[in-house]
Amino acid sequence: MNSIQTALRDLGIQAVNSGGSTGSGWWSGRNDGSLLPSINPSSGEQIAGVYPCSSDDYQRILKESVEAFRTWRLVPAPKRGELVRLIGQALREKKDQLGTLVSLEVGKIKAEGDGEVQEMIDMADLAVGQARMLYGATMQSERPAHQMSEQWHPLGPIGVITAFNFPVAVWAWNAFIAAIAGDTVIWKPSPKAPLCAIAVQNICNRVMQQQGYTGIFSLFITDQTNVAELMVQDTRLPLISFTGSVAVGRRVASVVGQRLGRTLLELSGNNAVIVDDTADLDMAVRAVLFGAVGTAGQRCTTTRRLFVHESRYEELASKLVKAYAQVRIGNPLEQDVLLGPLIDQAAIESYRAALDEVKKEGGEVLCGGHVLNRTGHFVEPTIVRAQNHWTIVQRETFSPILYVMTFRTIEEAIAMQNDVPQGLSSAMFSNDIRRTGQFLSASGSDCGIANINIGTSGAEIGGAFGGEKETGGGREAGSDAWKAYMRRQTNTINWGTDLPLAQGIKFGE
Repeated sequence: MNSIQTALRDLGIQAVNSGGSTGSGWWSGRNDGSLLPSINPSSGEQIAGVYPCSSDDYQRILKESVEAFRTWRLVPAPKRGELVRLIGQALREKKDQLGTLVSLEVGKIKAEGDGEVQEMIDMADLAVGQARMLYGATMQSERPAHQMSEQWHPLGPIGVITAFNFPVAVWAWNAFIAAIAGDTVIWKPSPKAPLCAIAVQNICNRVMQQQGYTGIFSLFITDQTNVAELMVQDTRLPLISFTGSVAVGRRVASVVGQRLGRTLLELSGNNAVIVDDTADLDMAVRAVLFGAVGTAGQRCTTTRRLFVHESRYEELASKLVKAYAQVRIGNPLEQDVLLGPLIDQAAIESYRAALDEVKKEGGEVLCGGHVLNRTGHFVEPTIVRAQNHWTIVQRETFSPILYVMTFRTIEEAIAMQNDVPQGLSSAMFSNDIRRTGQFLSASGSDCGIANINIGTSGAEIGGAFGGEKETGGGREAGSDAWKAYMRRQTNTINWGTDLPLAQGIKFGE
């Protein structure tokens, strides 16, 4: 039995699986229509096929999720946390197999696949603790014998739509916090990574069944826009969390906004690293290499722009070109491989188109720039001398292309970093405390994430993750991100015998 068959078997995936589950042990029995293929981007071969959900499947999933919410919201939050803790433990037991499946289905190197599963485990641990800390507040009333406070209640069934590049972790960011908040969760994964989602749902199903719960976590797989929009349009889902492109995010925000629902958007990034004349270049090179090359440049936090002080440009560029030459490209399950494939042929064409546009603008390719003539969707990691105002540099290109530019003053570097439509992650390498303070000030980085002497990629789950401007403004994972999945209620108790009005109003007296 090969590694693919072993991973699928260990994760409870049959050769062909139907794509809808309510989490109650029920999988859709649909076996008509065309199969949704799961393709290994390293080889171009089909791993398995999944029957996508129909609109009837969606209605059944939603109905059971709504019914489950009515009872789940009354379960004490620490007890809800216990269910998440057990799922986290089950993920620990399947970390190696699930990490392998992530590598097989989306092309991440094994270390990154395992790291993504570890992120789920860490998220479960955070959620378990958060279950005992859904704090409200007390306020001082202006009226005598009155007590004011606020509390947080479960919001309802929520929809979570995830992208291929993080096929399991982003679901966990949302689902585990939503679950301890008292919500039920319907997950629509990327149709490019259906097997990862099925594997996770199998784990959830098993734990829910053992604990006597149904419908807390559900799965809805489709590659049809009109079927996916059923979730976005559904007024029974008060919150839609969407991770993906700006174009689709705008559509989701518009549709959900029309029905006055909530959205949590994690959209494109165009992330920059600033390296000043005091920086430790060895640290900067390591951070930029991982940030620009990791996941084949297919992270929302990928380092796409590099601003280098003009006095350090030649030295840093030389070090980066040497480091890029050491990057081993190939099967992401093989040891020492650092760069796996792009997700599909469309990503290859996007890479080609970006480089064609760079050359028309007069950009200088310092290294890389070729599609590899081999099986699978492999390209060379590429460094380009560019200009920040070029249209191609202003966009997010989901591939391992790094645009390098120089600056003279820190004010110039920060202005260029901020002068793009996106605002997700940013970083500065410097040993000058005044410059780092400026970078982190209100007049510094305009991104949701701003780092000093670490790269743009690899955020920890303890902090709120998200960005500004076209990145969407959403926040997930740590800090107070749990509030997105709950509704706030202000309470006032009059324990006196009079009925004074606020603002001293006298009415009918």
